[in-house]
Amino acid sequence: MLTDKIREKQKGILLYGITPPKINHSDEEIKEIAKKHIERISNLDVDGLVLYDIQDESDRTDEKRPFPFIKTLDPCRYSHDYLQELKIPRIVYRAVGNYTSQTFTKWLEFTKQNQVHSVFVGAASHEQKNPLSLKEAYQLKREVNDNLCLGGITIPERHTKKGDEHLRIFSKIDESCEYFITQCIYDLEAAKIFLTDYAKYAKENNYEMVPIILTLTPCGSTKTLEFMKWLGINIPNYLEEELKESGNILQDSVKLSKDIFKELYQFGTKKGIPIGCNIESVAIRKAEIEASVELLNEIKEIMKEN
Repeated sequence: MLTDKIREKQKGILLYGITPPKINHSDEEIKEIAKKHIERISNLDVDGLVLYDIQDESDRTDEKRPFPFIKTLDPCRYSHDYLQELKIPRIVYRAVGNYTSQTFTKWLEFTKQNQVHSVFVGAASHEQKNPLSLKEAYQLKREVNDNLCLGGITIPERHTKKGDEHLRIFSKIDESCEYFITQCIYDLEAAKIFLTDYAKYAKENNYEMVPIILTLTPCGSTKTLEFMKWLGINIPNYLEEELKESGNILQDSVKLSKDIFKELYQFGTKKGIPIGCNIESVAIRKAEIEASVELLNEIKEIMKEN
């Protein structure tokens, strides 16, 4: 089970991440989307399904959003009401600022009976004024359902600028986080520096290292590339130019992601870090969906070989 792998701090955890349908879909359209999700995901050999809780991040930057923000269905509701046929563990993201302490407590009560895993997400920027903070969400989790298998987000690129991403992780471990899922990785060097400091700090301070699950996302167009950059994903200039000039940006991004993961998996293993992988499939184009499955199968082979 996914919970056991996380709590035993195993390497090689493999996840598949999707975004729930937009709320402007009719119930029949949502059922049709769910049917396709079930057909695709039931054939994947993964440890868990990640369902994202999307929030508008326009406050984080002055740059114009490349794609308009449309709210999505609540991931917990989508999982519970539409994906019942899927018999794999779920990791449901919770953008905690969308909730009051009362509504969040109610959801935590629900998790006692439904054995979901979760990742709590704080505000996209300091400008946002939310009814519930990340720290308050952690406190409520400990009070209402301390057994909830909780993860956190980590952003290796942020470590390059601030140098304290590993300290954020250990602070969140103290708040009861048991694993971490990264933002999508295209910057190999930034990830290596972060993992190095994570392992070093753990060794020096007698911490056990929890799983770090690296997120990979195929990129199918230059517009998607721009959106990834808008989200704060760091893509080194030389890689950005290579992808823009590519005759097949989607296949080249799959190969690039596979190569990045292989190097980081071997790098992390040498340092004793339990590395896993989360393949995101957040696009609606058939070619990009198929590319996410191709990438997942390639990652599975890398894990077997190493």
